[in-house]
Amino acid sequence: MKRLETTILKSLIFNEDFARKILPFIKVEYFTDAIEKIVFNEIDSHIQEYKHLPTYESLVINFTESKKLSEDQVSESIQMIREINADKDEPTDVDWLINQTEKFCQDRALYNAIMQSVKILDDKTKKEDKGSIPKLLSDALGVSFDASVGHDYIDDSSSRYDFYHRHESKIPFDLDLFNKITKGGLPKKTLNIALAGTGVGKSLFMCHVAGSCLSQGLNVLYITMEMAEERIAERIDANLLNIDIADLNSISKQDYDRKFSALRVKTQGKLIIKEYPTASSSALHFRALLNELQLKKSFKPDIIFIDYLNICASARIKPGANVNSYSYIKAIAEELRGLAVEFDVPIMSATQTTRSGFTSSDPGLEDTSESFGLPATADFMFALISTEELEQLNQLMIKQLKNRYNDPSYYKRFVVGIDRAKMKLYDVEQTAQDDLVDTGQVDDKPLNSFGDRERLSGTKNKFGGFKV
Repeated sequence: MKRLETTILKSLIFNEDFARKILPFIKVEYFTDAIEKIVFNEIDSHIQEYKHLPTYESLVINFTESKKLSEDQVSESIQMIREINADKDEPTDVDWLINQTEKFCQDRALYNAIMQSVKILDDKTKKEDKGSIPKLLSDALGVSFDASVGHDYIDDSSSRYDFYHRHESKIPFDLDLFNKITKGGLPKKTLNIALAGTGVGKSLFMCHVAGSCLSQGLNVLYITMEMAEERIAERIDANLLNIDIADLNSISKQDYDRKFSALRVKTQGKLIIKEYPTASSSALHFRALLNELQLKKSFKPDIIFIDYLNICASARIKPGANVNSYSYIKAIAEELRGLAVEFDVPIMSATQTTRSGFTSSDPGLEDTSESFGLPATADFMFALISTEELEQLNQLMIKQLKNRYNDPSYYKRFVVGIDRAKMKLYDVEQTAQDDLVDTGQVDDKPLNSFGDRERLSGTKNKFGGFKV
């Protein structure tokens, strides 16, 4: 009975189209027979060196002159090549073979990963960490043949038009202006960062958005390294149950259960809050958590919150390594964004301002603490700004710093209402935005000398004239 491996080897010699498609993905360890491994290695080495398929004669000569193989290995390898050559004119469905080869590679990769995992578990010397097992299995499950070699600008114009008009799946905010500046919410596979000083409202913002996502029926994972799990849940309780956070410890159990029963009816989503010690957990830990949640609870998040990025650890840079903060924080940001891509979710996190940014009423990207590599990696970044005047008006200013979803000058600055007692944000009246500089709005003023309409209150003090 003919084996699939033999058919694969035959096509690697006599079918260039097949060989070019599968060689980037197939590996020698996928073959179980020792002679098949030798033949595959020789074919692969020839193609890598000469950039074309080997002939039957060249393979026989190479095996005959090989100094690395025993006489028996040479004899058996040449015999296999002769059998393949005798069968070369038998037709093979290339599309079918590519699909079968992909399944073969996937099965062998998974088998090898499982065997390697068992070896790690049985290793008494503990040379390899058990934490590497999830990545081994994840890499094996991710094996696939990607036939795409790039986007052809001319030939792929129709598919590009479809892309422009395709509705992208996003996680919407319950704040109108955030939806406007992101064109409908946070896309999947993105890293989104809130920049603010201590006590301004980073955790409040993330807890509010997490509560909003839960209310929409979405699955939410909230990872905290700054506060206890119960403290995060307390803030979300205040938000969703519409209770002052100070009153949660005095509310009766009956009233609490009644409010929570009403909340349970409104959403089909789940919220998981997981606490890690500060600066001890990295993307590797988060990946393991996601896999464990999928395995034990069949829970797959639609969005992930990480509170907050600067107190995560790097998976690539070991603690205590002689590396500057720019490289370390940038590595964390890249790893988290990679996690977002791997699990097809948006990630929302936060970062601190520098000392000068903490006292500034107009922070910029340069006020990001520790590393400018963070804004270079993030897809969407905005500042949360609070002043005494804004606090009196129960408002929080938002300033766009980086936006890959929309023009960042569109509503570059705007305000939202804030109820700190209930850990809530809310939309304010449009009149509250009217005296703001760089809102991206256009009013009914006449055209100026440049043919443009004046922006609203172009030269007014940016904190003057707020409306409640």
